Amino acid sequence: MSSQQLIPHTDPQQEELRQARREARIERRKRRQSARLALWCTIGGTILLLGFIGLSFLQIQRIINLNTLYPPINGVSCDSMEQGTHHIHAHLSIYINGKNMPIPKGIGIAPDGSCFYWMHTHTSDGIIHIEAPAKVSNVALDDFLTIWHKGFAKLSFPPELNATTGWHIYINGKPFSGIVTSPLNTEVPLASHDVVTIEYGTHNPPPDQFYAFPANLQT
Repeated sequence: MSSQQLIPHTDPQQEELRQARREARIERRKRRQSARLALWCTIGGTILLLGFIGLSFLQIQRIINLNTLYPPINGVSCDSMEQGTHHIHAHLSIYINGKNMPIPKGIGIAPDGSCFYWMHTHTSDGIIHIEAPAKVSNVALDDFLTIWHKGFAKLSFPPELNATTGWHIYINGKPFSGIVTSPLNTEVPLASHDVVTIEYGTHNPPPDQFYAFPANLQT
């Protein structure tokens, strides 16, 4: 038997046909893989979208519930987070017939901590925290007192604040220059570290001229 008889004969056309079939199979495999990848990407994207829609719906429901429980007062909203653009502090003292009336902590703060009005108290030392999204007119003394009256009256709100006469208001020890009726209806703008004294009746001590704000006061 000759060596030429041991070498298989190769038909070029058959080889080209087999090569074309191999390439076609590879191409089909790639298309199937791409189709599966696209399908899983679509499924994953749909799941993420549905999750986002669900979270958005829950957030909207939470906002609606907050607005129902703690609606805006004097145009001041109760926000889920404290604002920081306009962030100042003032101190308030209230004297009624010579007796100092404490300013309770928690005024303007939802009991569960779910929202904060732009004016609120974290402590009972008389410091008003003013944290608004901008420097606006509705963060004055009357707004804070109205938030106390309408939203947090259970926190020892003095009924005398409803009286339209008998009140005196001092800013940093000096008499307020405007017309004073009820502090709930007297627009008294507040600046950073203002010391406010409001007095009702007689035998009141001299108004505060200074208050030592804590150096580390942040919130």
